[in-house]
Amino acid sequence: MPLISIITITYNAASTLPPTLRSVEAQTFSDFEYLIIDGASKDATIELARACKRAKVYSEPDRGLYDAMNKGLHRARGRYVLFLNAGDSLPEPDTLQKYADAIASAPEEPGMVYGQTRIVNADRQMVGERHLRAPETLTFRSFLNGMEVCHQAMLVRRDLAPDYDLQYRFSADYDWSCKILRRSPLNVYIPTYVADYLSEGVTTANHRASLLERFRIMRRHYGLFPTLLTHLRKALGR
Repeated sequence: MPLISIITITYNAASTLPPTLRSVEAQTFSDFEYLIIDGASKDATIELARACKRAKVYSEPDRGLYDAMNKGLHRARGRYVLFLNAGDSLPEPDTLQKYADAIASAPEEPGMVYGQTRIVNADRQMVGERHLRAPETLTFRSFLNGMEVCHQAMLVRRDLAPDYDLQYRFSADYDWSCKILRRSPLNVYIPTYVADYLSEGVTTANHRASLLERFRIMRRHYGLFPTLLTHLRKALGR
C-alpha cells in the first residue's frame, strides 16, 4: 500500500484543475497514489484528469462536496490521506518528501502532519497567508480557536479519519479535524508552506451560514461556555 493517498474532488473544474495536476506530477517522492473523485462533470474536467498519468479517476453523481470526500476516503489505500482541492496545489516538488521525512523521524507514528498555507490567486501569485497561522504545537484544544490548520495543509492517518458528517454543508471539515485531533497520539509540525490555497471568494450568505455551522460544531466538541468565551474574547480583540 502507498504511504500517502492524495484526493482531489472535482465538479466542472476544468479552469482550476491544471495547476493541481501539475503540482502532483512534479513531486519527487513517488510512494503515493492520486485519486480524483469527480461529480459527473460536464466540461473538460474528466479529459484533463485522465491525462494525468498518476491519477485514478472516478466520476459519478454525488450529494455534494463532503459526500464526494467520503467516497475518496473509502477508495484510498494509503496509510495517510491528503485532500487537495481543484485549484489548490503542493508548493514545491519536494512537499510530499517533507511529509514522508517528518513521519519517518517522529518518535511514534503521528496522527497528523501539518504546515503553513499560502493564499494564491488564479495566476499562482501569493496574495498572503491565512488569517490563522498554524501553531508549532497542535492539540485538540487548539481548534477551540477555530480552524488553526488549513484542511489542505494536514496529512492525516487514514485509520483515524472518520467519514465527514453530511449534516454539515459548509464546515464538515472543521468537525472532521476536531474528531481526528481528539484521537491523534502525536501531531508533527513542518515549519514551511505545504499547501497553496486558491482564493476564490465566498458569498456573504455562505460565509454567515458557515460561521453559524462552525459555532454549532465548536459547541458540540468543546461545550457551550468555552465556545461563548472564545467568541467573546475575539469580539473584544483579546
